[in-house]
Amino acid sequence: MGMLPLGWATDVAVLEHMGSTVRDRGDHLVVRSPDHPLYHWGNCLFVTDPDAVDDAARWLAVFESEVPEADWIAIGLAQMPRDASGWAEHGLELDLVEVLATSILPRQTPAPDGCTVRALVGDDWERLIDRQVAENNLTGQYEPVLHERFMRARAEAQRDLCARGVAMFVGAFADERLVGELGVVRCGTTARYQDVGTDGAYRRRGIASHLLGVAAAWAADQGCNQWVIVTEAVNPAGRVYRNAGFELDVPHVAVYRAPPVSVLPS
Repeated sequence: MGMLPLGWATDVAVLEHMGSTVRDRGDHLVVRSPDHPLYHWGNCLFVTDPDAVDDAARWLAVFESEVPEADWIAIGLAQMPRDASGWAEHGLELDLVEVLATSILPRQTPAPDGCTVRALVGDDWERLIDRQVAENNLTGQYEPVLHERFMRARAEAQRDLCARGVAMFVGAFADERLVGELGVVRCGTTARYQDVGTDGAYRRRGIASHLLGVAAAWAADQGCNQWVIVTEAVNPAGRVYRNAGFELDVPHVAVYRAPPVSVLPS
């Protein structure tokens, strides 16, 4: 696969930990996750050739050929196209994805008032699913039944990573209610953060900042000396990550279209 940028390299490492296959086609990677057919970014393309990212028609055809069952589109581009008109003609938007990294242990902030913090265990995983399902019910972003099915499969895979010592997922609890969580996965000596989330009613209380430090310390104890987090460029959480010591690395671009919310396969 050659030298992938840090964001994609850790994407691929996490996917492979979860059983995905990654095939190098020269100027693109094909990712398939047979155990997780509803995972859109586990069944996708990464276009690795910067000179090829303008060719929307080609990549849409390749995606359809490689992921024929998909009613979504998930294609990563190595850089922003010089001419995005081909993507626009298909009604597709290009989202800039920021990759932030640090080789200095992220700063540990005080524990949030009124919260207890621990690694997810036992029924905590059900609390995680409940919180994620409730958030989707509020936004209406995904079809509810399929989304819950996906979140259950994803939580089971993440729980398995934790049992194998590859990852740790940690949560903040208020009276046993899960109000914030994130994970970190070991990718060699690089630690890749996953699924940072905070309940809307508990934001701006320092929960995410504290959990970042807790997970970073665990990864350091496991031999990691670099930490990576990926976020949309418009996500205000980027300020939290920069305050923790993260700096911009090489960004990439996501082309994504979710399935129709009202459609539920038979």
